[in-house]
Amino acid sequence: MSPVTLHPVPVFDVTDPAFSITSPEVHEARERNWYATTPYGIAVLRYEQVNKLLKHRNLRQGSIAWPAHNGVTEGPFAEWFRSWILNKEGEEHHRLRRLMNPAFSPKLIGDLVPRFQALASELIDNFAEPDRCEFVGEFAEPYAARVIAIMLGLPEEEWKVISTESTTIGLALGVTIKEDLPKIEAALQRLYEYCDALIADRRANPTDDFVTALVNASRPEDGRLSDTELRDAMVLLIFGGFDTTRNQLGLAMQSFMANPDQWRLLAERPELGGAAVEEVMRVNPTVRWVTREVIEDFEYEGLLLKSGTTVHLYSESAGTDPRVFEGGFDITAERKPHFGFGGGAHHCLGHFVARSDMSEALPLLARRLRDPRELPGATWLPDSGNTGPIELPIAFTPAP
Repeated sequence: MSPVTLHPVPVFDVTDPAFSITSPEVHEARERNWYATTPYGIAVLRYEQVNKLLKHRNLRQGSIAWPAHNGVTEGPFAEWFRSWILNKEGEEHHRLRRLMNPAFSPKLIGDLVPRFQALASELIDNFAEPDRCEFVGEFAEPYAARVIAIMLGLPEEEWKVISTESTTIGLALGVTIKEDLPKIEAALQRLYEYCDALIADRRANPTDDFVTALVNASRPEDGRLSDTELRDAMVLLIFGGFDTTRNQLGLAMQSFMANPDQWRLLAERPELGGAAVEEVMRVNPTVRWVTREVIEDFEYEGLLLKSGTTVHLYSESAGTDPRVFEGGFDITAERKPHFGFGGGAHHCLGHFVARSDMSEALPLLARRLRDPRELPGATWLPDSGNTGPIELPIAFTPAP
């Protein structure tokens, strides 16, 4: 059976590093059809369809196929990628989630908020120049890495290890994964060694922190996390927590520089920090698509989706769908949920950490960095699966 639609189906070449997932081309395609075809499978472009397919019983988490899509089927990275809780299904997924959840408790993270605030102020105080900075290198990267160090109880001066290795592993989420694989696997090995030492230390010297909570995680019906599960989970936390927060802070600055009235409002009303995070992730999420895989043939809105098909749910396209969202960027507006943290059974386990650290950082930045504007020289990751600025020079007026 061939697809039955009222309009021609758009075609995207998402394997081209120059393709932009947030481009006018994609937004125009969204008006012609609810989906497009790509070399990976199909791309879902509208809010309603993304919301429904995200939780559809005939779809499973699809990221597990990403390395294979790019010719990477064996070796240390492929094994680690298969271990992700994100890529587990059914009872195995639920068991890991039940065991890990207590370590991500709002109480544990909430107690760290004053440290996040002090860290943001310290980084701004240490900018090399009073009225300009390279935002990624001087704020987003050290902030994201030191938040991870604080959570793990590591010396904060070791943040460069976290940032360097995580940035390298992040190359695996781009379309150049195969050519970058040797350095990705070298970085993964270094983080393995780092986490093995950390786990051994907490077993010998338990404290009231995140790592000890993971090491001690147990339930009568679920057992404990194995050594391999612990190590794999911690490496994923270091990589995922750093990579997404750094990127999302850079994208937040991009969005606010395009909406200076909203930046001034955030400075005046810091209690809007949480709402600012949600609005940024609606219109400019670092996770540009959420991946699902069809596990059983079914028909959806005239399209036959066959088992094994990859379905990319475009989070920015859904989050800016004019059928659902009116007006532009507005941190005071009541909105339907965005998909920046995924959804359904695989909703991001660390979402509370990301929401907490960014909602503290953004109001502080807004108060201290007035009228920010981009300077020449910005460089960006490809606008595909996960994106963000590599360098983002900005000028601003320092608060008196």
